Amino acid sequence: MFVGDEVRLDVGFAVARERLARLGENDALFGPSADAYGPGLARVGPGVVSKLVRVQVRELSWTEKSSGLALRWEATGPGGKLFPVLDADLTLADFGAQGTLVALAGVYRPPLGPLGQALDRAVLHRVAVSTIKGFLARVAAKLADQPVANGAGCPNA
Repeated sequence: MFVGDEVRLDVGFAVARERLARLGENDALFGPSADAYGPGLARVGPGVVSKLVRVQVRELSWTEKSSGLALRWEATGPGGKLFPVLDADLTLADFGAQGTLVALAGVYRPPLGPLGQALDRAVLHRVAVSTIKGFLARVAAKLADQPVANGAGCPNA
């Protein structure tokens, strides 16, 4: 299944790129979540369906007009195989005087074969979309150097 979202920032590309590079270092992208759970770990998803995930971040190649990070979220611990692995790219694009576009495009495969696909169509895809939108809202706020709304965004912090 594909998931994604995008947000336009009122921040210049060079500033946003520098801030994204800092967020990608030392688990800063996940802030207090990494502090609470340990290096490379974050809690993602809303409420009772949230799960501790191992996070991998790698820098994507960049140009004068675009840059980004490759992300992988993979559930840890008992029952981890019951959750999908998310592979996504978090990218910035220079929109000149209109600011910077930050986008997240990812893909996951529901576990449990046909049963998992049916559950995903019925409910779980909405959870995935909500998680991605919340996460991107949190990243956008950090890139714009704005406070993150209380309870906005995932991973939970």
